[in-house]
Amino acid sequence: MRWRGVPLDVLLAASGVSLDLLTTAHAGDTEFLPAEMNIPMALLVGLPLGLVRRWPVPVSLYLAAFLAVTDQIGSFTSNTAQILVCVSLGVAGYTSPVRATALAVAASIFATAFNIADPGIALTGNMWMYSVLLPVFPAVLGAYLRSSAERLDERDVTPDALLAAGGVAITVLSTWTTWHSGMQPVWVVGLLAVVGGLSLGIARRLPGLVFLLQGVLLVSADTYLNSAVNTCVILTLIAIGVFAMRVVSWAWTVAAYVTGCLLTAIAVVGDNTEITAFRVGVLMTLVATPIAIGRYLGVRRDAAATERLVAEEAARAAVAQVRADQLAERERIARDVHDIVAHHVGAMVLRASAARYTAPDGPVADALNDIRETGHQVLQDLRDLLDLLRDPDRQPDLLANPADVVRESAERMAAAGLVVELDLDPATDQAPLIARTSAARIVQEGLTNVLKHAGPGTRVRVSVSSSEDGLAVEIRNGRPPTAIERLPSSGRGLAGMRERVRTVGGTLNAGPDGEGGWLLAAHLPTRLSSGNAA
Repeated sequence: MRWRGVPLDVLLAASGVSLDLLTTAHAGDTEFLPAEMNIPMALLVGLPLGLVRRWPVPVSLYLAAFLAVTDQIGSFTSNTAQILVCVSLGVAGYTSPVRATALAVAASIFATAFNIADPGIALTGNMWMYSVLLPVFPAVLGAYLRSSAERLDERDVTPDALLAAGGVAITVLSTWTTWHSGMQPVWVVGLLAVVGGLSLGIARRLPGLVFLLQGVLLVSADTYLNSAVNTCVILTLIAIGVFAMRVVSWAWTVAAYVTGCLLTAIAVVGDNTEITAFRVGVLMTLVATPIAIGRYLGVRRDAAATERLVAEEAARAAVAQVRADQLAERERIARDVHDIVAHHVGAMVLRASAARYTAPDGPVADALNDIRETGHQVLQDLRDLLDLLRDPDRQPDLLANPADVVRESAERMAAAGLVVELDLDPATDQAPLIARTSAARIVQEGLTNVLKHAGPGTRVRVSVSSSEDGLAVEIRNGRPPTAIERLPSSGRGLAGMRERVRTVGGTLNAGPDGEGGWLLAAHLPTRLSSGNAA
């Protein structure tokens, strides 16, 4: 089930209320609010979260104001408001315009500053840094998720595996001797080191997330494990380089550069460090180097992808041009054949028909009738051949005489063990060539199926007859003489026969004959169903 619409809004509101109830249930009374006010305060801070998907900026402004008020009256609900305002700012960064989001961020910065500062104590530079970063971070993260790097379609995981292995090697080999020197348990430090190194394995696919993780690890190491700071700086610079390679937006690249400079400064600059222009330039150059390398690799990757697409498109265009040239040549040949042969044969048929009326009886009349009928058949076959020439996808094998194909198929299957009785109507020679060819192919496939499924020794009768409306093909086999092991069949043979019959506008039926055998019957019209005309 996918949560969407009103149910999702209700879930968000309920989550906000529940979060405040959990954080304030055992906090006790405040100076101004009794414990009975916990539920109303939870509703005031949590219910607006149900509107955050539709109006994230107004909700952020409301929560910022609510944060300042609850901090002034000493309510523990201020902790919940601080958490939820960051959530709403993330949604605002993802869905709202930049100016509206900036307004909400500015209001949240001042509210956060009031919340962090103790009464009567001035805000220090460190407090202002946290007051700014806490609201700015979720808003920037939401904006990044809206316009982040395009999806990486490359399936080769070798670069990812190498990045992960290299990251683990750097973190473990450079920090393992100091894991026991901090206040945290050894397993915590070791786990963070391994996770930090492994995260580089997904940097190409989730560059922003990995960059964020490396920044958090760097700040944490600067606070709790100074011996690992240099290692974290290296991982952060690698993450910045991968980020610059994958994210093509210059705005995000500049944001990553500024963030990288700040993170590196946090790690490098100490309380007693003298800040000079030279050292600032070295630090900025240090961060710019992986970004330059990443941008260069990204441009090379995009250029290679573009060249590959151009080459594929050129190959497709070349194939299409060859196909078009072939079809154009076929069309020209068909047009020339029609203009020359059809004209003369048509004139011959018309003159024979006219001469027929001057000699109504006798051998001359019979000869004229034969000339006229033969001419009509030639024109019909010519039309069919020209249609096939214009549409090569429908072209069957027209090189052999269809009647000979039927006889050869019957003889070959008789040699294989079938008892074949062939009844080939001589009148079928007068049918159109397309219909006769299709009938021959059906006989071939039908006899093959009998041999495959009924086995040698089976009696089969093949009948090909002609009528005024088309050809009739019937293949009937009796019960297999002995039990045989049925071979697996894909069913493509029968499907191919149906497709062939459908192409010429005919019908085909196949199934048991009720006497233990099998019957295949096809009807092929003497003209194509599309009503071709010369």
